[in-house]
Amino acid sequence: MLSSFDYGGKEADTVHALEEDIIFGRLAPGTRLVEDVLLARFPVSRHSIRQALYQLERLGIVTRERNKGAMVRRLSPEEVRQIYEVREMLQRQAALMIPLPASDALIAELTEIHRIYSGHVDAGHLRGIHETNDRFHLTMFSACGNAYLVSSIEHYMRLSLPVRANSLADREKLDISRQHHLMMIEALKRRDNWVLAQLCVDHLQPSKAFYLQEIEAAPAGSDAG
Repeated sequence: MLSSFDYGGKEADTVHALEEDIIFGRLAPGTRLVEDVLLARFPVSRHSIRQALYQLERLGIVTRERNKGAMVRRLSPEEVRQIYEVREMLQRQAALMIPLPASDALIAELTEIHRIYSGHVDAGHLRGIHETNDRFHLTMFSACGNAYLVSSIEHYMRLSLPVRANSLADREKLDISRQHHLMMIEALKRRDNWVLAQLCVDHLQPSKAFYLQEIEAAPAGSDAG
């Protein structure tokens, strides 16, 4: 699954379809999610559409305002900077807490996840790219031994989904991501946590910089449908 929430039936299909459209960039930030348009697309009740939008709001990728309805979350430049400041602090701290050199088991697990991730990149499989990338990082950060810290990292990863989405179909950014993953695996084999921590921070920068460039140049948004 793309998210950590569980749903059931047709509502689940609606949530996951809209979630993929947002994460994979088919619905741009600022796009309005009009209930009547969604009803024409999905064979569900209006109540189910509203519940799906509520779940997406909980994920942090949709916003709802009174008298304006729902829209794909459009992060302001300041929100992006603040979210990424927190991500950098959390991920740096987790990297500093990972016992190095890492165990052979962790290295083997990350190497296998990276192999699968690389295969999805070569195939252009967006869902696989997204899921295995998150799995790689959460597996690595889990080695810090603090479940609350890892949960916080996962939360801010979700908040930054609109920012991260721009990298999923960009081969140049994906190749950089693959290179960073391999560098992290190599750093885990050594004893310098500061090198690993800096790699984890540097890894966040390309998507953030691109998103800031895009939203600072783009119009306010448009209606869906």
